[in-house]
Amino acid sequence: MTTAPSPQANATCAVQLIDRRTGAAHRVGGAALQLFTSTPDHAIAELLAGRDPAVWEARVSPLGGAAGGAE
Repeated sequence: MTTAPSPQANATCAVQLIDRRTGAAHRVGGAALQLFTSTPDHAIAELLAGRDPAVWEARVSPLGGAAGGAE
């Protein structure tokens, strides 16, 4: 199962691949694997493709900040 809040359309999210056994993010070359996307469903599908769902989950974190800003 994935942890995926329903982000607003076109809102940027960070998606991480999480090892359920340890609760830690998957690392590549020592750095946590993290994707930034406005389509988290596609990123989740790509990260979990070919992986055992009993071992892996995807975690989605909406990135803060409102669009636009005061000038």
